[in-house]
Amino acid sequence: MNAPVTMKETMPWSREEFEAQLRAKGKNYHINHSFNVRMNEGTLTPDQIRGWVINRFYYQVMIPVKDAAILSNCPDREVRRKWIERIHDHDGYGDKPGGIEAWTRLGEATGLSREDLWSLKKVQPGVRFAVDAYVNFARSKPWQEAVCSSLTEMFAPKIHKDRLANWPTHYPWVKEEGLAYFRSRVILAERDVEHGLQVTLDYFTTREQQERALEILQFKLDVLWQISDAIEKAYP
Repeated sequence: MNAPVTMKETMPWSREEFEAQLRAKGKNYHINHSFNVRMNEGTLTPDQIRGWVINRFYYQVMIPVKDAAILSNCPDREVRRKWIERIHDHDGYGDKPGGIEAWTRLGEATGLSREDLWSLKKVQPGVRFAVDAYVNFARSKPWQEAVCSSLTEMFAPKIHKDRLANWPTHYPWVKEEGLAYFRSRVILAERDVEHGLQVTLDYFTTREQQERALEILQFKLDVLWQISDAIEKAYP
């Protein structure tokens, strides 16, 4: 017989405790995936680095599509005014080339051509499946849930800082100007987390909703893990 649910187990967490529960999910972030660990240790070959860049490019080009889906479902003007900055960050705006172009230059810095990246011909099926699942989630779920799924950005600054620290030493053949993407995302991810976290803490207020938020965040962590799994299998 199952133990009865206590009052304590059904009471909502405070904002502080809820945020702590969300941040604790960081242990499942793909920074701990074996492929990323090997990357930071400097043991990947040039072909493995290029394979990673090619496949992660698909994630990059689909981020603004995901964000546009969130905007299309969101009736809150103030949220839209802030969230649209993410699309500008990746697609570019005015004289700012944006994150997708920065990733393209990362590819070029590793010896890839723009065609290698933009054709998407070498993207692994497992990567496509995972990224498309994330985009479809943003299209089909309430916009607040889609916002919550973006909170893997809480853990992103560390992974970018690691690459900035390790790549010049371990992969000196990668031209330094190609690392600009990592440098830009350290600051932008911190800004985006502040807004996404505010929306999540404001919306998920019952214990049931808060536990749902943890499930959503785990789903996104699984997406990122699956991307790394597919890349590692293709470039062992």
